[in-house]
Amino acid sequence: MQRILPLIAAQARPRLIGEPVSAFADEVKTALEAQPHSKLVVFPELHLFGDSNPDQQRTEMLQASAEPLDGPRVKELKQLTADLKIWLVPGSVCERGPEGQLFNTQLVLSPEGELAGCYRKIFPWRPFEPYDPGDRFTTVDLPGIGRVGLNICYDAWFPEVSRQLAWMGAEVILNVVKTTTPDRRQELVLAKANAIVNQVFVVSVNCAGPTGMGLSLIVDPEGNTVAEAPDDGPALLTAELDLSAVEHVRRHGTENLNRPWSQFRPGEGAIELPVYQGRINPATWTPQSFTS
Repeated sequence: MQRILPLIAAQARPRLIGEPVSAFADEVKTALEAQPHSKLVVFPELHLFGDSNPDQQRTEMLQASAEPLDGPRVKELKQLTADLKIWLVPGSVCERGPEGQLFNTQLVLSPEGELAGCYRKIFPWRPFEPYDPGDRFTTVDLPGIGRVGLNICYDAWFPEVSRQLAWMGAEVILNVVKTTTPDRRQELVLAKANAIVNQVFVVSVNCAGPTGMGLSLIVDPEGNTVAEAPDDGPALLTAELDLSAVEHVRRHGTENLNRPWSQFRPGEGAIELPVYQGRINPATWTPQSFTS
């Protein structure tokens, strides 16, 4: 049975720190005009945290802008999604942690105006970014639709993150990005590779120029391009993802061939992974399933 997720990935310029949320609300409403029945809108990493135009990402500005997740910024974002009745990923935010940490935290807000999920970037782009690393993976269920996994920019360079999210049942990985450097070219390869090896959709949405390199991309579970931005200009990528495609490709195989999640035969032994001091255990290899 089809499970359709209409979404918009908004490749946009970062908004300046301190701009009223009402201005962002207007941006979301304008984006929705591109596909009014969309249930999910996704913006790039740190979309509300530009410090100048073009953005210089100065640490002191990011530090000064950080708030806890129960602060006024998130409260206003909750009200925004309640008003619009949509799922919203406003990119990531600068979060002040309970011990004074600075986290780069991706948010998922529900149509009921609740914080449905949050994810602290596990792999900050060292040595350039000032953030404290998160310590846990996050998926969020969209009732009646499916399960999304959260992932921020440089996380995509560590295949363990996407693998873990897929194993937790994510059918779509929302990779919010703020890539300002030429390695966006390699990230496009990684987006497709992470989709293929995990048999999931990947939505990789980067910020627009002059700050970002653009080239946002939506990929299906076999690595095919669903939608893409041709350059670094502002762009609204629209798509209707049928999440049942994840079940189909895992059952029948990529190109009707490869079924990595069905790799093991009964009774086969575990594969030791010394790099993690862990193992792939065939008994626990099968991903969790989304149940509406």
